[in-house]
Amino acid sequence: MPLKLYRRKGIYYCRGTVGPTGKRRRYNVSLHTTDKDTAARQVAEIESGHWKGHFDGPEAILTFARAAQIYRAAGKSTTFLEPIEKYFGGTLVKDISEGTVQLMAKDLYPNVGNASLNRLVIVPTIAVINHAARSKLCSRLTVERYEEDAKVKEPATLEWVTKFRAAAKPHLGAMVLFMWFTGARPGEAVAVQWGDVDLDKRTVLIRETKLSKERVAHLPAALVVALANLKHVDGRGVFVYGRLSSLKDSWKTACKKAGIKRLTPHCCRHGFATGLLRRGVDVVTVAWLGGWKDAAQVLKTYGHAIKNPKLTDLLTGPELPIYAETDAQSAHSQEGRPETKVTATA
Repeated sequence: MPLKLYRRKGIYYCRGTVGPTGKRRRYNVSLHTTDKDTAARQVAEIESGHWKGHFDGPEAILTFARAAQIYRAAGKSTTFLEPIEKYFGGTLVKDISEGTVQLMAKDLYPNVGNASLNRLVIVPTIAVINHAARSKLCSRLTVERYEEDAKVKEPATLEWVTKFRAAAKPHLGAMVLFMWFTGARPGEAVAVQWGDVDLDKRTVLIRETKLSKERVAHLPAALVVALANLKHVDGRGVFVYGRLSSLKDSWKTACKKAGIKRLTPHCCRHGFATGLLRRGVDVVTVAWLGGWKDAAQVLKTYGHAIKNPKLTDLLTGPELPIYAETDAQSAHSQEGRPETKVTATA
């Protein structure tokens, strides 16, 4: 049955089936208009699009907006996606090239660095297109990322975190401790709700903004105490800040009051990785615990943290502790960790 218009409470809808035999699709949807001519044009576009896709292939009708809809429907992260959707609009995915993506990056964010351009534009754009490609709706797209300056990331230490907490408001102080102990990104910490926290089991669900995944992190005893003593605020997350920008002034004030260097919130995540690496936790486990995509990323970013030529002195020491992990879960906690000691001999 071809698509037919009908009206309900003043709004036009269409229903019926469209497409060739064996590939028919049934519709019964709102056209979101009260104008009959506009509704009729939408129906014509739907029908012609299906036939064009049948004869010329899905690439002939797949727009970036449609690819973004498919991406969202799959539960993928939509962070940074909205301005990209507005920029490309109804542009066919097949007409989007490496050059047009790089041009868009400069148009949308003319005053930011290369690392930000990669994060804000390049990564989300190719994620949407290549997700559609996996469903055979278009070809894969490769876009060379802008070269980023290799900067040594200064990690927050436990001493820095302790001084910050002493000078900060309770929720902000607990948030800093949370990021340092779990490796949560600042945006992930802000998003934590009380329903994600289980103080009895000492776990928290962290929704990973970069990977569109979730991970369950362990809560060390000191963090459990800090969270248990926080006041619940109706309609707010655990740390009460609605967005990262709202804690900017409080962060600056706490650093100044504590007399410590003004590190960024992300430095707590750096401290998490650096601290575990310095304590001998293998890089694969560190990547798993902190929600990094892979161990190579951790090595590239934090390998400098253990570059100390004096470490060779350890070879002449009396004993070297080596932690023998029995499974991945034991990496969450030092409690019950078996310890094997190897005696260094000349």
